[in-house]
Amino acid sequence: MKTKKITVLKHLLILALVLSSCKNKTPLPDPLEAGWKGEAVCEVLEDDKELRVLKCTFEPGVGHEKHYHNPHVGYTIAGGKFRITDVTGTREVNVPTGYIFSKDSITSHEVLNIGETTSVYLIMEYK
Repeated sequence: MKTKKITVLKHLLILALVLSSCKNKTPLPDPLEAGWKGEAVCEVLEDDKELRVLKCTFEPGVGHEKHYHNPHVGYTIAGGKFRITDVTGTREVNVPTGYIFSKDSITSHEVLNIGETTSVYLIMEYK
C-alpha cells in the first residue's frame, strides 16, 4: 500500500511540474520577434529588469503578424488607420496621435496599417 501511495505521489508531482511549465506560455511570438513579411517592425529602446520599451513603426501597407503582448502601456507617436484582428474579431480603427492605451493581461492580435501615413508607437512592457 505504501508503494502505491509513493507511485501516485510521484505521478501527481510530475503532472504538477508539467502543468506549471505550461503556464503563461504561448506559441505566438512577442512583438519584437513578430514582424511583417520577414521584416522587423519594432526595435528595443530600453530593456532592464523591470521594463522593456519598444518603438514600432508601420508604413502604409505594413502590419504586425499575429503576436502576443505581456501587460503593457502604449503611446501613439504618430497615429493612423489600422485593421486589427483579435479574439473579438476584425475591425478598422483610426488611432489618433497622442493616444495612450494599456492592458493588464496577456493579449494577442494582428494589425495592418490600412492608412496613407506612417504610424509609430511606443510599447512599454512590464516584466
